[in-house]
Amino acid sequence: MFSKPSKTPPPRPAPRAAPTSSAPPPLEQAPARKPPSVVSVIGKDITIEGGVTGEGELHVDGLVRGDVRVGRLSDGDSGLIEGTVTAELVEVRGKVVGSVTAKQIRLFATANVDGDITHEQLAMETGACFQGRSLKFQRKAPPPRIIGTIEAAE
Repeated sequence: MFSKPSKTPPPRPAPRAAPTSSAPPPLEQAPARKPPSVVSVIGKDITIEGGVTGEGELHVDGLVRGDVRVGRLSDGDSGLIEGTVTAELVEVRGKVVGSVTAKQIRLFATANVDGDITHEQLAMETGACFQGRSLKFQRKAPPPRIIGTIEAAE
């Protein structure tokens, strides 16, 4: 009924012979992708005296005294920016003292903005505080179409 297991290892399968046909052609490499950008962070215990400029994404939890010009800005709950902000996309959860210019701006419920906002799209959650003017980007009027010519009478 009960027996001791044998100490001999189980038999191994026989190795397979290499195929005689030619190897398949190597796969084409996909085009090189741009590596994902890393978000730069200004922590709670950091103070920046001066402007911040870049193409990437910036998250502010600390204090920035100066103008901020980046591709995308996220102002955290404890973030404070004292200066003008210019970006493609701005999300504010903290405080901004100065004007904000971006295509898309979102003010969360904890946001406090003291300055003018220039935007294409603006979203505000209930509870957000905003003191200033909301200015929509002025799109250039298309040039008038000339259908025919008018000749002056002599």
